[in-house]
Amino acid sequence: MKFALPQLLWLLLLVPLFAVFLLWAWRAKERLIAQFVQSRLLAQLTVGVSKTRQQVRLGLLVVAVGCAVLAMARPQWGFTWEEVSQKGLDIVVAIDTSRSMLAADIPPNRLERAKLAALDLMKLAKNDRLGLVAFAGSSFLQCPLTLDEEAFRQGIAALDVNIIPQGGTAIAETIQTALAAFKDGDNHKILVLFTDGEDHESGVLEAAQAASTKGLRIFTIGIGTATGELIRVADAKGKVDFLKDDSGNVVKSKLNETLLQQIAGAANGFYLNLRGANTMDVLYERGLAPLPKSEFSAKLMQRHHERFYWPLAIAIVLLITEMFLPERKKPGARTPTPTSAAAAALLYFLLSILCPISASASSATALKNYESGKYEASLKEYDRLRRERPEDARLAYNAGAAAYQSKQFEDATRHFSSATGARDPLLAQSAFYNLGNAYFQFGDTAAEAAQKQEAWQSSLGFYDTALKLNAADADAKHNRDFVQRKLEELKQQQEKQQDKGDKKQDDKKDDQQKKDDKKGDDQKPEKPDGSKPDEKQKQEPPKPDQPGDQKQPDQKKPDDKKGDPKQNQPGDKGGKDEKDAAQSAAALGQMTPQQAMQLLDSQRGEERALIFLPTNATQKASGRVLKNW
Repeated sequence: MKFALPQLLWLLLLVPLFAVFLLWAWRAKERLIAQFVQSRLLAQLTVGVSKTRQQVRLGLLVVAVGCAVLAMARPQWGFTWEEVSQKGLDIVVAIDTSRSMLAADIPPNRLERAKLAALDLMKLAKNDRLGLVAFAGSSFLQCPLTLDEEAFRQGIAALDVNIIPQGGTAIAETIQTALAAFKDGDNHKILVLFTDGEDHESGVLEAAQAASTKGLRIFTIGIGTATGELIRVADAKGKVDFLKDDSGNVVKSKLNETLLQQIAGAANGFYLNLRGANTMDVLYERGLAPLPKSEFSAKLMQRHHERFYWPLAIAIVLLITEMFLPERKKPGARTPTPTSAAAAALLYFLLSILCPISASASSATALKNYESGKYEASLKEYDRLRRERPEDARLAYNAGAAAYQSKQFEDATRHFSSATGARDPLLAQSAFYNLGNAYFQFGDTAAEAAQKQEAWQSSLGFYDTALKLNAADADAKHNRDFVQRKLEELKQQQEKQQDKGDKKQDDKKDDQQKKDDKKGDDQKPEKPDGSKPDEKQKQEPPKPDQPGDQKQPDQKKPDDKKGDPKQNQPGDKGGKDEKDAAQSAAALGQMTPQQAMQLLDSQRGEERALIFLPTNATQKASGRVLKNW
């Protein structure tokens, strides 16, 4: 229940004053009559007059005035959806949420200024459908195209620099995301891009030109100054410090107007700098208003049912009752209840007003199927109802719950995403919470690790949004921490698998080397009796001075003579004795220490450094330093 003119309800405060005035006037009349008429004569003149009836008439008058005030406020109870056709544009607003938008060269900072400008544009584009894209190192559709101003406003309020975990500024991907937000066949596609122009990816001009061929016009709004400003960030403890790059240098973000002008020129738009208070007025009057508008009937408006006639009818009945209720009792008649007629009329109208509205049979059927565990049947019924009432966020939420229970997690994410634009803050917060649950389950069923990681990262983002809308939600905090742990375990598992793969590759090289060595041993000359050296002799050389060991040919005792000029000279490799030992080891198929060192040196030459690449698919290995602002 609501009132069309709630400001008139303040008049109800005057009703008690009116009652006090009537009571004072009645008593003043009694005192004046007593002053001019003698008591004996007054008793004869007022035979049969009931003071109780007089007070009841005053009470009926007061209640009638209160009902009249309620009727003037126009109470409304219940509504129906009506489809309204109108002409307008389709405008997607893309806002940069990278950490460079924290620069305060435009107060309070670039991001907050961009959000205020987007709300100003919403006020100007009353008949246009608006959508919202948030982007940093990646991008996603925060709010689909809609005529619901409250849904767009809530999407703007949820933006901050932590809404996208991947740092950087990917404008090319943002253009693709915005283009995908438009339906096939839609005309007059508009993209308004709020950014400082610090693009860390290549191919943005090519993406703008390709989007222009598909009917997209891009208007760029530069936020910042050419001189730039240092970026201040707060750590987990709330300490504010300057943002630094990997080399430890302080980052200074500057507005890249040249790039933004090139993007706008490539997509048949123009560039404006967000300075002053009328930038959005200039954008709409010069760029958007002259464009031809297409007719669409996607807006469903709530037509509330007027109920003012109920309190008005009660007021009329009370006034008629007060008018015909006599002050004198009929002689010989039993004293009736003074308020019987008024109470009967009031009871009749109150019962009419409080009569419950019958629920929709279709909604009741879907709910009944859900409660009985028939989730797929419930989902089908909610899908049918959503096609009839696509703007009803409650149906989208219920459809998401049914899809979640039937293990159709991808459909659940789609329905819960539609419910995040609900006007009810509690319903919107619950939709973000369940959207995080659905993305986690969707990632848990994914076969590929990259897809699983991407879904879980999206789940964390939606849990964060739910906590921003309701910081006291213990379930959302618990689930977020759980998904965070699962994501860290997944990353550690991927690192272990990568290390294991490297180890297998090294073992494979060692096995190949052993095979080559064995092949060389098999090609040695046979003994005079035609047999090969036994395996034990090839693998383990006999130790000297042990019984039963065979002395090897050409093996000599090391020279004990001191002062030999050939001993321990550089490049001598240990002298003649070491050469003899090398020849003896070669005869046995063993590797000398020098050969082992050479083999290790050759293996080191084949080693490659492990290059870390971000798991985000939008990052490219382009040889540039990764910028996280």
